[in-house]
Amino acid sequence: MTQKKRIALVHPRGFNWFPGYRDVTDVANRMVPQGLLSIAAYLSERGHDVRVYDGLGPGVPADSRELIKTILHDEPEVVGFSATTSSFPDAAEMAQSIKEQAGRIQTVCGGVHVSALTGELLSDYPAFDFLCAGEGEITMAELADGLAPADIQGLIWRQDSGVVINPPRPHIADLDSLPFPAYEKLPGFPRHYHLPLFSYIQTPGATMITSRGCVYQCSYCDRSVFKKGFRYNSADYIYEHMKHLRTKFGVRHINIYDDLFTTNRKRVMALCEKLTRRPLGIHFNCAVRVGYADDDLLKTLKEAGCLMVSVGIESADPDMLARHKSGVSLEEVSDTVRRIQAAGLRVKGLFMMGLPGETEESVRRTSDFIISLGLDDMNMSKFTPFPGAPLWSTIREEGEFKEDWRLMNCLNFVFIPKEIPSKERLDQLYNEHVKRFYSDPAWRKKFRRRIWQHRHSLLHLIRHAPSFWAAKRRFEPGH
Repeated sequence: MTQKKRIALVHPRGFNWFPGYRDVTDVANRMVPQGLLSIAAYLSERGHDVRVYDGLGPGVPADSRELIKTILHDEPEVVGFSATTSSFPDAAEMAQSIKEQAGRIQTVCGGVHVSALTGELLSDYPAFDFLCAGEGEITMAELADGLAPADIQGLIWRQDSGVVINPPRPHIADLDSLPFPAYEKLPGFPRHYHLPLFSYIQTPGATMITSRGCVYQCSYCDRSVFKKGFRYNSADYIYEHMKHLRTKFGVRHINIYDDLFTTNRKRVMALCEKLTRRPLGIHFNCAVRVGYADDDLLKTLKEAGCLMVSVGIESADPDMLARHKSGVSLEEVSDTVRRIQAAGLRVKGLFMMGLPGETEESVRRTSDFIISLGLDDMNMSKFTPFPGAPLWSTIREEGEFKEDWRLMNCLNFVFIPKEIPSKERLDQLYNEHVKRFYSDPAWRKKFRRRIWQHRHSLLHLIRHAPSFWAAKRRFEPGH
């Protein structure tokens, strides 16, 4: 084993709300930085001294200068950042400050934004010594172990006055070979990490990712890190991971954030059989893709403790669906939602507003369809073009695009389709249709029947009432 190093892994806060308003996203839904915890666990297993700093963690001040002080006080030799597009500017500013105060520290940045843009970022941001493209566990370990930069696949580095992009890192074929994420390195986990309100009935909650890659190519999805293909943890590994969260941390609900959780039916059925035969006292939520949710599978999910299933729908306009999410029809969506609920599961519809080709008519059609489905919950994200998505190359031909990385977080409209007159109008349509769903009498009746089940969410809502009231006002006319 090479010399042990002190390594700081940082999840930058980024910008996650509306300009001029307090960022309340960490109050409503504070997720663990899953990828960073996987890298932390892998490095720790190799003997390195790893600390994780979550910029959105409990008690962490919004001013990154305080976080930098804490990081430097711990005297790391390497500081690694994992950044999305919207948090990359924060990572760059923090790296610059760290370099100014302690130039000896090696700085590294990885994540989806880096994997999409690669070498040009290293040229433009000299505060980073290295960039890590693709999966980060082995690349970071080899860098920490002291391998020569030229010998590390997936690394982007400087040589003399130029930027060198090494050959890509091959995918980790056996995901079961990775240790469980290092949840123990997060202060306040799990009590101060919150799942989306009303998505659970037991606390505390946690998140898991049990696969990497996707066999589909939706127009808006950035697959720069995991690419195509589909690799997954086995049923045995997932069960032991759940058991680890239950026994070590007392977790009672898990959100599984795989895009294609049910694609390999055999592993899901095997996992559910284990959970049914040896229950862990855990509920879980997962996502299914239309076409991969037969009645037997849904029944088995319910018996294993599944509470709610998410379905990616995006739009109810047939032309929009055909263009942006191939292989999904509205008839199949309606049938899938009906069968999920018939199995005793709740169903959450996932939608996206503002894709290229969106019109006021397609927004209205989607809104009508959402109401007709009788969903238990709904999420409407704001379409954001990302550098690694298929749409990126032609996005400026499709409408008006303001490439402000800080705002590119699916919570702000940075792209306005040609057929929508203005950003103000798109915001108005969004606010109207989100309010319409939560004002629907049928949805409210269903929600009232579950008030007691959702007492933990309600208590959280009351505890943070001022923040949520401010957020609600964003959806009122005139705000």
